[in-house]
Amino acid sequence: MPNKTTVLAGARLLTPEGLRKGHVAIEGRTITGLGNGTVPMGSEDLDGDFLFPGLVELHTDNLEKHLKPRPGLYWPEPGAAMEAHDAQLVGAGITTVLDSVCVGESVDQGRQVLLDLSLRALEESSDHLRADHRLHLRCEIGDPSMGELFDRVCGHPLLAMVSLMDHTPGQRQWRDLDSYRTYYESRHSLGEIRARVEEMARLRDQFAAPHRQKVSEFTARNDVPLASHDDTLPEHVDQALGLGASISEFPTTLEAARQASLLGLAVTMGAPNLVRGGSHSGNVPASQVAGEGLLSTLSSDYVPSSLLLGAFILNRDCGLSFEESMRTVTDNPARLGRLGDRGRLEPGLRADLVRVRVHNGRPVVKSVWVAGRQVF
Repeated sequence: MPNKTTVLAGARLLTPEGLRKGHVAIEGRTITGLGNGTVPMGSEDLDGDFLFPGLVELHTDNLEKHLKPRPGLYWPEPGAAMEAHDAQLVGAGITTVLDSVCVGESVDQGRQVLLDLSLRALEESSDHLRADHRLHLRCEIGDPSMGELFDRVCGHPLLAMVSLMDHTPGQRQWRDLDSYRTYYESRHSLGEIRARVEEMARLRDQFAAPHRQKVSEFTARNDVPLASHDDTLPEHVDQALGLGASISEFPTTLEAARQASLLGLAVTMGAPNLVRGGSHSGNVPASQVAGEGLLSTLSSDYVPSSLLLGAFILNRDCGLSFEESMRTVTDNPARLGRLGDRGRLEPGLRADLVRVRVHNGRPVVKSVWVAGRQVF
């Protein structure tokens, strides 16, 4: 039986050539045509709303909030947690997501438990989730157990990206030790924090280099995209390039972002940083990175709804054209994630689509299609 053809008409289409009024034809899982002439009978009228490619998210730890909704409390049904996470993503217009899970511990947050729960959640739910979920392994290179944990999970069939993290206080994200103490003092005494800082520095000195090399060799051997996390100094970026990284995630300084762009690494910044007007930990504002033309992609990080809003803010406040802004959440991350079958409204690509209406200056997701099926 042939696939039914669906036509979405009366929209403002974001095509590779720019915005234009027209319609999109879908057959099965695929975009089969774009037009701006006579609309076929039986088409769905989108009433002048935007129609974008589905948003692509390369790094979000939003699943953790569903698996561990309170400190020390793990949700007993990981599959249900994944389904709630999935619904939140789709409602934000995200059709492809790399769920980032930690391989190793940077502080006592129960992330080794969360690693197992995340994989179980994905396995229990993968056959009926609405968005296309892949796996992003965030490797905490200072944890002695990272190598063993990585060996256990790196063969996962949904693995799509790996990143190198070093959350040792005194450098990168936590170069300001006062900010680190403020962040954790509600859960630990100053004495505990001081002892933890010393222990993490000792472990980093012992394990970071061999773990970094182990991950680098794996990604090169298996052609998996590698990212560096929280680059602060130009030397961090130089090191990342030498290890084969193609992405600098959330550089904490303008100097690191400039070096990454100079060396050809894609720069990813957090959309929550952009929406809030700055970083919660005192790092470089995403707007400043974007304003210098250094930004490649946005990531919703811990707030799914920030991704689409962040793209609109890039256009409104940071000097990017509308098309450039939207590419930071569609085509650019798709290419970086080596997902060449999506990210653009183009015949032959996956029919991942988002209908958006602007209300009081804010984008509102009205409908979502994933591989040709309406899921929202």
